[in-house]
Amino acid sequence: MGAPRKGSDDAAQVDEHLDELARLADTAGADVIGRTVQRIEAPTPNYYIGQGKVEELKPTLQGAGATLVLVDEPLSPVQGVNLEKALELRVMDRTEVILDIFATRARSHEAKLQVELAQLEYLLPRLTRMWTHLSRIRGGIGLRGPGETQLETDRRVIRRKISVLRRRLEDVAEHRANQRLGRRTLPSAALVGYTNAGKSSVLRALSGDDLFVEDRLFATLDTVTREVDVGDGYRCRVTDTVGFIRKLPHHLVASFRATLEEAREADLLLHVIDASHPAWEEQVEVVEREMRNVERGTGNAERGTRNSKGEVERKRTVYVFNKADLLPDPEGFLARVRERYPHSVLTSTIPRSAFRVPGSGGVDELRGVLRSSAQALRPMAQIRVPVGDGKLLAALHRDAEVMGQQQTDGVVVVTARVEARLLGRLRHEGVSVEILG
Repeated sequence: MGAPRKGSDDAAQVDEHLDELARLADTAGADVIGRTVQRIEAPTPNYYIGQGKVEELKPTLQGAGATLVLVDEPLSPVQGVNLEKALELRVMDRTEVILDIFATRARSHEAKLQVELAQLEYLLPRLTRMWTHLSRIRGGIGLRGPGETQLETDRRVIRRKISVLRRRLEDVAEHRANQRLGRRTLPSAALVGYTNAGKSSVLRALSGDDLFVEDRLFATLDTVTREVDVGDGYRCRVTDTVGFIRKLPHHLVASFRATLEEAREADLLLHVIDASHPAWEEQVEVVEREMRNVERGTGNAERGTRNSKGEVERKRTVYVFNKADLLPDPEGFLARVRERYPHSVLTSTIPRSAFRVPGSGGVDELRGVLRSSAQALRPMAQIRVPVGDGKLLAALHRDAEVMGQQQTDGVVVVTARVEARLLGRLRHEGVSVEILG
């Protein structure tokens, strides 16, 4: 059921939004048997929709044999309770459906922690409606103080568990940061995008690994990182992140902040877009808005690189228009989007033998973009180090990718791929550096 406000963008796109809700329902395991829309001036405090619409819906739902009502708008606890009582059916808003999908799709320990935190934060203000479900997540309560109600005790239990989960996720974030420090220094890229844009398919095509891929919303939630050979001896670390969706609950984004750190720490963002989707431009806006929210929510903007005017510089982003095999005119499409997104590539992840369209070579062009980024971030250089400077030699072996070295006339000539920042520091310290090629 959709209930967009009159005159809003949602009112014009209500059919598309309900199509997406139907796909969410399919992912969650529900069969959609009908849909209805009421355009409203403003949400009513009792039902969100009008009382007349509620009275009209009840016999229709009973006649259709419905067992569940999905609402595409966020319901307050009171609105949810009242709708369930009036319709005598279970009512779920979009947020609840997404949380249910996340609960069934989470596989890793980290993803399960993040989903549980999001569920509890959603549940806390809705205890009067849902407190009977707490036995599955609460465990034993223990003795209650004098005059304390069951509801107050349940709230205390949930708040305590939320605090525990937040601490655990902080530990996860710290562990992930330590993992990044311990990894071999490679240029890194993060795949971000709308759910079902094909991020996992792109990573599978780049890496050659048999990663799980399914044509459903939120098919994968767990962060996956692979080292990818991008040619000419360069390698790049590419990470797949959780997808975004319109009307995504803010507390859910906050819960997955540890996962999204991979995007913040990456050298390059690969924004994957479903080029065949009729509303791809809206999806791009959704992803960019949510990424800005993530940056603001963590204070990352305060720590970001600033230009000469003191403005925070955006991370370099390459727009990857995927599913080119579904476009009637890939070359024309690419020419049009490059007017707005100059640094964009067109990709297809189906077998190349099945897709031979000029303007796209599968993921070859994307691989070339990663190679150029790796070359810019880690150029090949020759560094001349005095034999007696063991500290500098050790630092190069630790912080650079040493390809070879030879000693002549009291000087060690080290050939290595070195981060641009380290090269700048070496030059500042008077070390002889020569860029090769």
